[in-house]
Amino acid sequence: MTHPISRFPVPELADMPDDIRERILAVQEKAGFVPNVFLTFAHRPDEFRAFFAYHDALMEKECGLTQAEREMIIVATSNQNGCLYCVIAHGAVLRIRAKNALIADQVAVNYRKADITDRQKAMLDFAMKVCTNSAAIGREDYETLHAHGFTDQDAWDIGAITAFFGLSNRMVNVTGMRPNDEFFGMARDI
Repeated sequence: MTHPISRFPVPELADMPDDIRERILAVQEKAGFVPNVFLTFAHRPDEFRAFFAYHDALMEKECGLTQAEREMIIVATSNQNGCLYCVIAHGAVLRIRAKNALIADQVAVNYRKADITDRQKAMLDFAMKVCTNSAAIGREDYETLHAHGFTDQDAWDIGAITAFFGLSNRMVNVTGMRPNDEFFGMARDI
């Protein structure tokens, strides 16, 4: 049975603006397939551009968080937000970045029992507080992060990644976006 990737229209590649089509083709060349998030968000070109510009600003810069730690934040908070697409897609990326076939499932289900460092657990505790109760964030939360070697800039990054993917999680759920089948088995044999 074939399921649509979104409840909203998905434009044909040939009908997309040149910059969006070029970005999607570059992703396809690198990954070997087109993640459904690119196709679904192409429904609204201006929002596509804004979304991926902020995504890239957060995820592609050099900072105190490793690429795997950024993916851990996404997987843990996306699970909290009930976003199947992001748990599956970013879980695959986490397995690749961490070079660990088990880590994504552990972090998604219960990061407190995952095979990660105490530093990473403190990072995810902060991310989950941003995700579920950001109004309660206080000085003690930053002190805990500092005790684990995080800077205020790292705290900003943890918060920004959590908040951005909170938006993403909600839009994925609104659109009914399905994870690509390719993500489910990716990097399971690392």
